[in-house]
Amino acid sequence: MTMSTDSPGPTPPPAARPALLTRPLMVRLVSVIGASASFYLLLSVVPLYAGETGAGGGGAGAATGALMLATVLGELVAPRFVTRCGYRVALAAGLFLLGAPALVLTAFSGMAWIVVVCLLRGLGFALTVVAGGALTASLIPAERRGEGLALVGIISGVPSLIALPLGVWLAAHVGYGPVAVAGGALALAAIVSVPWLPDRELMAGPAIGVLAGVREGRLLRPALVFASTALAAGIVVTFLPLAVPSSSAGLVAVALFAQPAASTVARWVAGRQGDRRGSSRLVLPGLLVSAVGMLVTALTHSPVAVVAGVALFGVGFGITQNATLTLMYARVPASGYGTVSALWNFAYDAGMGIGAVGFGVVAGLTGYPWAFVLTAALMLAALGPAWRDRPAKPGPGTDAS
Repeated sequence: MTMSTDSPGPTPPPAARPALLTRPLMVRLVSVIGASASFYLLLSVVPLYAGETGAGGGGAGAATGALMLATVLGELVAPRFVTRCGYRVALAAGLFLLGAPALVLTAFSGMAWIVVVCLLRGLGFALTVVAGGALTASLIPAERRGEGLALVGIISGVPSLIALPLGVWLAAHVGYGPVAVAGGALALAAIVSVPWLPDRELMAGPAIGVLAGVREGRLLRPALVFASTALAAGIVVTFLPLAVPSSSAGLVAVALFAQPAASTVARWVAGRQGDRRGSSRLVLPGLLVSAVGMLVTALTHSPVAVVAGVALFGVGFGITQNATLTLMYARVPASGYGTVSALWNFAYDAGMGIGAVGFGVVAGLTGYPWAFVLTAALMLAALGPAWRDRPAKPGPGTDAS
């Protein structure tokens, strides 16, 4: 008996998933950790240092506002700089500007000097996030984008988890000078990894300008939603140490640990679920959870409420972080990754800067509790674009366009 040639053969094994932790991505994680640790170690410390110069809450807001102003302006021009000079030059320049000014932060006194240092560090941070973000997206397989961005987010979140409360604690126990030097050294040390990264070979295809990206509703809507949560993040890191009673310094450290910890876990879960079910399904829930967290935080005289509210905000913030970024990358070709990185980080830093400056003014008129309530209400203004971006039909791997 002869076997028919038409009979099907053995079922082929399923195709292996592409590797996620490649060597270039692992090298890239060195600069991710260095930049994140440098940034977050000083994020709450510099406003505290500015407040002690005699400027009070206005000085704290001005320090964070200057940092974010330089960052958002830098992000507008960073894609062009990256295209002209390549990933490596842009990333190295950013790490240098993030680190070197921090080394001399306490060498001179006065609010003007603090603002100059913050402006230079903000420009450096802009270069690191735009160049580094586009490079990172290029190194992650498209079918594992949500998981990959979540993994990178976790790895960059660990330094923030440790450095944000550690900076406040160290400033109280060893002084501002040593903390500033440590923050600068972390960024400068990461420069040694840059020559081992890919450079221009991942930039094939026509670039998409930042202004063109702003005019594209499919990119603008998730950026606006994320900006509303970033606004609250800037408020938490800048004003939480000032909003709670002075006798609760330990509470501030716990809360500043809880927020990035919750964000890190939520970002990982959002990345996994986004790859399976679609990132657009997570944007609206993330926004709502963030707003509720800010509302609970308004109970500033209750330690339990402050920690719970900040942690709940962290959950929503982590969800919107990963969902909006993954969604935006999915809506452009690889040549547009630089623009997506710039727009998303622009939303992040503009939101943080506006939140820090605006909250200081509002809190001076209403007090901190009501200012937190008004922040939660303002965040809900982003319900419009979040609702518009929800998926028309639920299903695995589907995203609204």
